Amino acid sequence: MAKSPSEYKLIAQNKKANHDYFIEDTYEAGIVLAGTEVKSIRMGKASIKESFIRVKDGEVFIYNMHINPYEKGNIFNKDPLRTRKLLLHKSEINKIMGAVSQKGYTIVPLKIYIKGSLVKILIGVAKGKKLYDKRQDIAKKDQRRQTEREFKVKNLY
Repeated sequence: MAKSPSEYKLIAQNKKANHDYFIEDTYEAGIVLAGTEVKSIRMGKASIKESFIRVKDGEVFIYNMHINPYEKGNIFNKDPLRTRKLLLHKSEINKIMGAVSQKGYTIVPLKIYIKGSLVKILIGVAKGKKLYDKRQDIAKKDQRRQTEREFKVKNLY
């Protein structure tokens, strides 16, 4: 039975993005890749931990995205940290450029996944958090965990 197109396989996730930024908008983009890079991504050998995204001349590029060289790729392997173009509609690029032109906004990669037979990346327009915002988030998580523990203990007796 074939998979439905809405199902996807998660390859890499940038967990630090939600900790460091308020994510305002998200966009799904394709990535221009070589054949051996696709094979390496299908094996789960990709990382977006230290990558960033910039808009240059009306096109969107991702920098420092690491894709391990394919083991059986020999001369066809590309540089693991090369700059890769992201595929978005012109209207989406214009929205992103308008948001990034405001002070404090940036574009961050959130996830890489395989959707059907295509490699996609989820990017977000984000605003940086201040230190006190991060402390508030940590305090909320701790409080939620504490209430869950108390609830669990009460239900045991």
